[in-house]
Amino acid sequence: MRLMKLSALRLLGLVVVLCYVATACAGGAETGGVGNQGGSETRKVSLRGAEFTVGSKEFTEQLVLGQITLQALEARGATVNDQTGLAGTVAAREALESGEIDMYWEYTGTGWITLLGHEEPIPDAQKQYKAVAEEDLQKNQIRWLSPAPANNTFAIAVRSEAAGILGTTSLSSLAVLSEVRPEEVTLCAASEFLNREDGLPGLEKAYDFKIPSGNIVKMDLDQIHQTIDEGGKCNYGEVFATDGQIKALDLTLLKDDKRFFPIYNPSLTVRKEVMDEYPEIADVFAPITQKLNSETLQELNAAVAVDGESPEDVARQFLRENGFL
Repeated sequence: MRLMKLSALRLLGLVVVLCYVATACAGGAETGGVGNQGGSETRKVSLRGAEFTVGSKEFTEQLVLGQITLQALEARGATVNDQTGLAGTVAAREALESGEIDMYWEYTGTGWITLLGHEEPIPDAQKQYKAVAEEDLQKNQIRWLSPAPANNTFAIAVRSEAAGILGTTSLSSLAVLSEVRPEEVTLCAASEFLNREDGLPGLEKAYDFKIPSGNIVKMDLDQIHQTIDEGGKCNYGEVFATDGQIKALDLTLLKDDKRFFPIYNPSLTVRKEVMDEYPEIADVFAPITQKLNSETLQELNAAVAVDGESPEDVARQFLRENGFL
């Protein structure tokens, strides 16, 4: 009888171990797991027979995120149409709502302020995500998948050697400079930043200053970093916190000491009807999204903007290195 009891106990122990292993693997697929475990589970998801159209905005980070999305879906058997490189937030969002595209990466702060029309950001990242996700789903039938940990917030940059000369380390000090030496406050910025409430108009209200229109140089985003580094047209420029050129060109970001700029966590936004038909999309991108922290995005952006690699190659390398291809 004692031998039989020991055998039964060993058998029970084996069953418990096997169940634990199976549960851990399943949990990795649901939560994204860690490292290659999440990647291997993601690769098991099949979207064979599905067809999607993926969009993005036109700047470097968006092109990389768009290619990550395209390649991840194609690797799981889907047919994917490429509509990346759309001209800004409005164009991308209109394409999503009209059904011209099925998904693109948007930022929580942009969704809350620009797309949903709120004036005040929510300073807590998780609460900001939850609020924008719930409201956009209810009002517009748009699903926000789990957000990345990266915060691609707007920032104002200055070449480091000029920061001390001009006496600006924060946005409050920039506001002071605009009063005592307004000719030094020259700004390079893209059209969208100059017109959106979480861009220059709201920034000027929050810090109570005004940049003369003659001091503003409108240009494409991909030209701004080099221009402010050269210091000819502009001392200051609109940038994103995850831009690869910041470190490469030794630019200094002015501290947002009044915390004006919202949190901008990237999230894949998808039309609800698409998610209803293919809920597996969430399983594909949950572990991918968790790998996208600020440092990683800055490296991916630098590979394109500084090293001259293509967004397609950079996306492919990221997916392979993390076990998603």
